[in-house]
Amino acid sequence: MSDCGVDAERLARLLGDPALGWLLARMRRRLELGRALQGTVTLADPSPAQRRAVQRLLGRPPRAGRALNVSLGDVEEVMRRSGASPDGLTAAVLALTGPVVVREEARAADRRAWEQAFAPLADAVRRRAESATEEGARWTPWLQHLRDSGVVRRLEGDPLAAQALLRALADVVVALPAQGEPLGRFAARVAGGAHALDEGEPLGTLALGAARALAGLRHPATGESQAESRREAWAAVGLLCDELSSVVLTLGLPGDGQTCSGRILQAAGQSGQPVWLTLRQLVRDPSAWMRVRGDDLAGRTVRICENPVVVALAADRLGSRSAPLVCTNGQPGAATMTLLRALVAAGARLAHHGDFDWGGVRIGNVLHSRLPLAPWRFDARAYLHAAGTLASPKPLEGRRATAAWDPSLTEAMRRVGRRVEEEIVVEDLLADLEA
Repeated sequence: MSDCGVDAERLARLLGDPALGWLLARMRRRLELGRALQGTVTLADPSPAQRRAVQRLLGRPPRAGRALNVSLGDVEEVMRRSGASPDGLTAAVLALTGPVVVREEARAADRRAWEQAFAPLADAVRRRAESATEEGARWTPWLQHLRDSGVVRRLEGDPLAAQALLRALADVVVALPAQGEPLGRFAARVAGGAHALDEGEPLGTLALGAARALAGLRHPATGESQAESRREAWAAVGLLCDELSSVVLTLGLPGDGQTCSGRILQAAGQSGQPVWLTLRQLVRDPSAWMRVRGDDLAGRTVRICENPVVVALAADRLGSRSAPLVCTNGQPGAATMTLLRALVAAGARLAHHGDFDWGGVRIGNVLHSRLPLAPWRFDARAYLHAAGTLASPKPLEGRRATAAWDPSLTEAMRRVGRRVEEEIVVEDLLADLEA
C-alpha cells in the first residue's frame, strides 16, 4: 500500500489502462466541479479497445448499444473490493491524476485575491468621493469600469503583483490634481520613478485613465492624435508633458495685470497683436478669467478658425477691434483644447469655422464631440454659397467624412466636389469678427 491509502500497482492495472483515459478524465472533471462521483457516465461511439477496457475493469461485458455506459457506483465497488483503493473512487482518481482544486473554490479564492488587490484603490476613491460630491460622480464609475473591463488583469495577471500596482495608482489618485507640475517630477515624487507614468508603463496607462476621469475627458476617437490627447489629459489635472512644444494661437482674448499670461494678453489686446500661448502658461500661470469665473467672457462669443492666416489678417485689418479668436492650426492640440475648455468654463460661447474639405470636417467633428460649440459659417448653406463664387475651383479629394453638426454639409460637398479654403471666405469671417 502507498502512503495515500491505495495499492498503486493494482490501481494502475485497473484504472491505468490508456483506453480508460476518458473515464478517468470525466471523473476528475466532476471533482473539479465539486460534484460527487455518483451516477453513470456515457461515451458515445466507443472504440473496441475502450469496450474491452471497461469489461476488464468491471469483470463483465458492457451492455450492447452504440454508447458505452459506466456506473461509477460499480467502479467504486471494484476499487474497494479489490483493495486497489479501500478509501473509495475519489482517492483512486486523486492518486492517479494528482490533487484537485475545486473550480468554484478556486474562483472564489481568485475573487477574494482581486478584491484584496483593489482594496487600496477602492479606499482612495471612497475618500475622494466623500470629500467632493462632483468628483465622486466621476471617480466611482471610473473605478467600476476598471474592475469590469479587465484592463488591470491584462496589465498584471497576478493579483499579488496587481495589488502593488493598484496601491501605486491609489497614491496617484490621492495626489491629483497637481498645480502645473512636470509629469516626470510628479511621477518621481508620487510613484517612485520619473518614468513611472510614461506611455506604455502599466501605471502610466492606469493613471492616464484616472486623469481623464477626474477631468471629465473621454478617450480619443478614431483619427485624433493619441499623443495630443494624452498631453491634454495630463494638463487637465495640472501635469505638464511637452509643455513648451504644445501651443495655441490667439487674438483678442482678455488679459489682466495679475499674472504673466494675463499681462501678455492685456498688452497684446491693446496693440491688436496675436499671441502664442504655451501649455505651460495655460496650466501654470493662467489668466485670471481661467481661474475665477467673471464677466470678461460670460456670454461672449469666441470664434475658432483652422488656419493662422485668418488670425494674421484679422490682426492686420482689425487689430484691437477684433472679437476674440482662437486658431486650432490644424488638428487641435493639448494647448488648444485646454484653452477652449477654459473659455467654456468662463461662460463663453464657441463658434467654429474651418476649411471646407474632408480634413476640415474631421477637425470639426473632434471639436463638436468634445465641446459645446456652434458652426460659424460652416454648414451646407455657407459651403454652397462659397463654392459658387470660386474662380479657380480645386477638386475635393481624400476620404469622405460626415459632418456631425450638419450631415447635409457632407452631401453638399460630395455633390459639388469643390474644396473651399478659409482664405477664400476670409472677408466674411473678418466682417463677423469686426461686428
